[in-house]
Amino acid sequence: MYNKISTLLWAIALVVLASCEKDTPRYLPYESYAYSELDENGGDWTPVLHDSGASIPVDAPESSDSQAYQAELADLKADMQSMTSEQKKAVKYWTNNPTIRWNEVALELIAKYNLIPGPNADGTYTLPNPSNPEGPPAFPFAHPPYACRALAYMSVAQFDGLISAWHYKYQYNRAAPYQQDGDIDFAYEENAIPSYPSDGAVIARASRNILTAMFPLEAEYLQGLEEEHLESLRLSGGHVMSDVTAGVAIGDVVSATALARASTDGMSKAQTPKAVSDSIKQAAYDRFGWAWDNLEIPVRPVGLTPLFGKVTMWSIDDVESVRPIAPPQLDSQEFLDDVELLKDYARNMTDEHRRIANFWQDGLGTYTPPGHWNRIANEFIVDYRLNPLQTTRTLAYMNMAIMDSGISCWDAKYYYHYPRPIQMIEGFETIAGTPNFPSYTSGHSVFSAAASEVLAYVFPEEASKFRGWAEEAAISRVYGGIHWSFDATVGTDQGRAVAQYTIDRAMADGADQ
Repeated sequence: MYNKISTLLWAIALVVLASCEKDTPRYLPYESYAYSELDENGGDWTPVLHDSGASIPVDAPESSDSQAYQAELADLKADMQSMTSEQKKAVKYWTNNPTIRWNEVALELIAKYNLIPGPNADGTYTLPNPSNPEGPPAFPFAHPPYACRALAYMSVAQFDGLISAWHYKYQYNRAAPYQQDGDIDFAYEENAIPSYPSDGAVIARASRNILTAMFPLEAEYLQGLEEEHLESLRLSGGHVMSDVTAGVAIGDVVSATALARASTDGMSKAQTPKAVSDSIKQAAYDRFGWAWDNLEIPVRPVGLTPLFGKVTMWSIDDVESVRPIAPPQLDSQEFLDDVELLKDYARNMTDEHRRIANFWQDGLGTYTPPGHWNRIANEFIVDYRLNPLQTTRTLAYMNMAIMDSGISCWDAKYYYHYPRPIQMIEGFETIAGTPNFPSYTSGHSVFSAAASEVLAYVFPEEASKFRGWAEEAAISRVYGGIHWSFDATVGTDQGRAVAQYTIDRAMADGADQ
């Protein structure tokens, strides 16, 4: 049964990849909106990777009555008068909170590259190689650990960049073009945020740089998006070219800092050779008397990223400090009770349980569980009318927590190396195969609990809703036969505990003052 499911998923993923190449989707149907607040002191908030908003030097702009600035205004008005329909469409698309759009671009790419490499004709496997991104197979395989890391680095770079932008906006206090010249119409809702440096340009350059590093085959596509976005910043009537240029410079600095950290965070060693993978498995067997086995045909020689649990965390120094308790012994009553629970769910699958399992599946060809929570966050960001700085803060802390929780989860997975239900229950069938890594704890549960706690902190009025969704995501894996119930319950506690470190950090950054 498992081999048939694996083959089916492989075929579906190929179809998804082909469709993404033809037409990448746009997710959230929102337009520009008036911000609920401006956060004039946002430039004083504490960044994640930089010392302060002032640590990136930005020269003072030309005064608004200078000949140089007046020439920029004249150029802008001329360009706006000759706008094409496509340019007008682009201005509308990018909106006055383009962080969400770049987040959606990242989700598109994650879905496009969330394609597990299939076997070679001789039954061996070739892994994606960043030194040869064209493959085959193409690099990357955007599995959940890869996805959460890409989203975290992009979001952190965006957040640090906008703290710097906010610092200089209110230091230099140069009004936007439409406020300088009554003949210039602004495409979005008016606000009093100074235009220099352009926050949108920071987002465009930082996002383009991070995503190009994470998805190298998309360099041309991402360059085109950035060029369209930067042009739209001017054609909206909100910025002159010097605003944009200053924002791009900040984006280059923050993305370089983020990518420097990424280059030494240990991710390059997360996917291990077979000998290392075998030694991890043997250590777990010696320790506990059990080990997870891959049941695919042909068998994959190595599990997915056995050393992702060694990657540098954002807010926790020692991953072992948040390692959960050991799972039940395989001859314990707790384990035997869970066997019967999963058999009962499988025998009495209800429409509601199947709906929940399918809704939270987030498997191959999707933007993964971390992406699912980014999609949720984007909706509430728009509903609550967060400004761009608040938006980057929300996504940065949420994705930092998701990545830290994923690292903690993978540490537990390969330390305990616990078998999955399909391995331990004779004749057991799942709804959609089983992932290529150990069972305990559930990644869906950990990712979802961490994300929900950060969102509950940002949107306290919605806390019960977020936590309810996280618990549904966790139980979905039990309904689907992918996980034991204790994988889900302990994983949920684990994600919440890990997220608290991020929330403590957020509460000290100055934004709540």
